[in-house]
Amino acid sequence: MTEKQLPAVLVLADGTVAHGKAFGAIGTTTGEICFNTGMTGYQEVFTDPSYFGQILIMNSVHVGNYGVKDEDVESDSVKINGLIGRNLEEGYSRKLAQGSLEEYLKANGIVSIEGVDTRALVSHIRSKGAMNCIISSAITDVEELKKKLAEVPDMDGLELASQVSTSTPYERGPADSDVRIAVMDYGVKQHIVDCMTVRGAFVKVFPAKTPLAEVKKFNPNGFFISNGPGDPASMGYAIDTVKEILKEDKPVFGICLGHQLLALANDIPTFKMHHGHRGLNHPVKNLVTGRSEITTQNHGFGVDPEAVKKSTSIEITHLNLNDQSIEGIRVKDKPAFSVQYHPESTPGPHDSRYLFDDFIDLIRKNKAS
Repeated sequence: MTEKQLPAVLVLADGTVAHGKAFGAIGTTTGEICFNTGMTGYQEVFTDPSYFGQILIMNSVHVGNYGVKDEDVESDSVKINGLIGRNLEEGYSRKLAQGSLEEYLKANGIVSIEGVDTRALVSHIRSKGAMNCIISSAITDVEELKKKLAEVPDMDGLELASQVSTSTPYERGPADSDVRIAVMDYGVKQHIVDCMTVRGAFVKVFPAKTPLAEVKKFNPNGFFISNGPGDPASMGYAIDTVKEILKEDKPVFGICLGHQLLALANDIPTFKMHHGHRGLNHPVKNLVTGRSEITTQNHGFGVDPEAVKKSTSIEITHLNLNDQSIEGIRVKDKPAFSVQYHPESTPGPHDSRYLFDDFIDLIRKNKAS
């Protein structure tokens, strides 16, 4: 924090107020507050489309100290609505960095606040749950900020995926591959696409609302249902598309939002979690192998565990060891499976990247049969 910084104010929907210093762009921003427990990988986190519509608290005491680099991204821009930190660093030590975090946030128009007791703030959210908030370095009147905050819609019921999806289809990987995967883009991370192309797949990424008839012109032999932001239950168009995809009897793999959409397409409801799971250190048990995995997570909605247990068509494959929430399912009579967490793990441990191998193997087996 430097003396030249302007004051900034953070106000939560429950009336909690925190004062700090401005960082990044000067202005006012709103969104649902959430926190990430990861200690590294901040640039990948900030560019993850699943964070669209949210204001993020980074738990690490120092954020920005290794600068930013063009290739350390998951999309073409910063997707968080705002950033909250204890110490957001203007200086950086990495020689290969191409600029500072503050320059990066300014270039992307991201209003941020530092000098906040983030440990106390995270404890508050763990207790009270997710809620909307507002950050401003342009307005310091708390009552005025509360009025603006009252106008912000809740995340519950909000459809955001179509806002971060690609506007035009694009292709990645070797065009002569025997594995052709259609990606339904509801906010896909670029490293998810990379995890398929490095395994030799030819991938075509389609805008969120592309009709299945158009997708089928690509002649895919597998379908990927991507991660993304917002309430999955509000995405009737996507739920219908996944139902149509399942009728194709071709392999289907879903991650995060894609996991929730696969559940909804099988009449399993989703729900808004108290404060969600976000970070690089969440333990998950694979019920098929009996092995545990340390996973990367980013979600504020979950699949109804009681409905899954009662279902005759869905089997649970993975469980969260912290709270027993559903982390993976498969459809019993279809070559379709999904996980709630992020096996591409950028950032994070690579314990779960075997799922991409499983998907590619499933496609090849399905083709052979």
